[in-house]
Amino acid sequence: MFKKVLIANRGEIALRINRACRELGVQTVAIFSEPDRNSLHVRHSDEAFCVGPGPVPRSYLSIPNIISTALITGCDAVHPGYGFLAENARFAEICADHGLTFIGPAPSVIAAMGDKATAKRVMKEAGVATTPGTDILASVEEARAAAEQMGYPVLLKATAGGGGKGMRAVHAPEELERAYASATAEAEASFKDGRVYMEKLIIKPRHIEVQVLGDSFGNIVHLGERDCSVQKPSHQKLIEEAPAPNLPQKAREALHEMAVRACKAVNYSNAGTLEFLVSGDQVYFMEMNTRIQVEHPVTEMVYDIDLVKEQIRVAAGEQLGYTQDDLRASGHAIECRVNAEDPRNNFAPAAGTLTNVVFPGGPGIRVDTHVYSGATVPPFYDSMIAKIIASGATRDAAIARMERALRETVIEGVNTTIQQCLEILATEQFRSGHYTIDFLPSLMQAVPVA
Repeated sequence: MFKKVLIANRGEIALRINRACRELGVQTVAIFSEPDRNSLHVRHSDEAFCVGPGPVPRSYLSIPNIISTALITGCDAVHPGYGFLAENARFAEICADHGLTFIGPAPSVIAAMGDKATAKRVMKEAGVATTPGTDILASVEEARAAAEQMGYPVLLKATAGGGGKGMRAVHAPEELERAYASATAEAEASFKDGRVYMEKLIIKPRHIEVQVLGDSFGNIVHLGERDCSVQKPSHQKLIEEAPAPNLPQKAREALHEMAVRACKAVNYSNAGTLEFLVSGDQVYFMEMNTRIQVEHPVTEMVYDIDLVKEQIRVAAGEQLGYTQDDLRASGHAIECRVNAEDPRNNFAPAAGTLTNVVFPGGPGIRVDTHVYSGATVPPFYDSMIAKIIASGATRDAAIARMERALRETVIEGVNTTIQQCLEILATEQFRSGHYTIDFLPSLMQAVPVA
């Protein structure tokens, strides 16, 4: 096992990693930007070092500062969390070059699966069904020809993308040029990689993902699926649940089988997630995230496995210690993301000081957060400030607990998504478990947030 791990992240995921390390008897080193100096992940780590000012390129993306901190403090491993450098193959290589274990898959796998166009090609070769689409598009003229051949509507996607950035739906030829320019510009600004590709837009699918774990001994298992179809118009997720409700058994089995097959095809090690579009019994691979996911707690709740601890153990050279037959899901779990955003203003991010913060408790409630009364929400980072997770023996029980937990929650000083989540949970469509990725945008048009 490692002696000391540098946590190359911030916020709730940095605190989550710190807790896992503590329970494994591993010392931790936190990094922070100037605005994050008083964050909880800094307070609870064994050591903490400032790596730069607020802007991400000068702090949490500053590879020289991060590597220097790891070496100076005598770390033997680096955990990237999610976002920032978590899927940066070059960062993983640099860690290895300096004798640091990157807690994640091999750099070659990160590179292959992180480039979405390459990942789709690899999946096709492995016999995994993919959404009909193109390779990287060289120009808007090439995009136009592909769209005409494929048939509208289509979806432009950044090959290095995530979180809905660099993604544009195109429903008619006259929309293409503007959408192409917008998608490439956003991709370049967000990922320093403006390349995009095109997929056939599947109408009203569900967004289902499968959690996988692998070790360096060739053992690979899945830990079921999550439904992530409640998404903002920007395609960013807001509510996730496990297992996926009302999923046809044929589709569920196909998802699990394809996820494991895909991981074996690339000799995958560590935690990862494969994302699919599901329409009826039809399943289409979209992309793979070679890291821990924001929504990993719902899987942990139904499988009673600490995924972050498993990441660390696997990276330290340990075997999983169980087979697929040993894993059984129990009950249901739902996660609501509490974002510092204004749903009435197209989810515009909100920065400021939190004057009063009270989080819920009670049976079946888990809160992953890094904020507290008096904490500041900086303008530089992702707007998520907490995740509230509710679990129960049944889906109805989990929903009831989540509603109770959200009503107990008090966050004053910035706008949040709490009321929006409550309105979603109250709808007949969500309660039925029959919803697709257009559900939230349609709901917002029909019933503006109060």
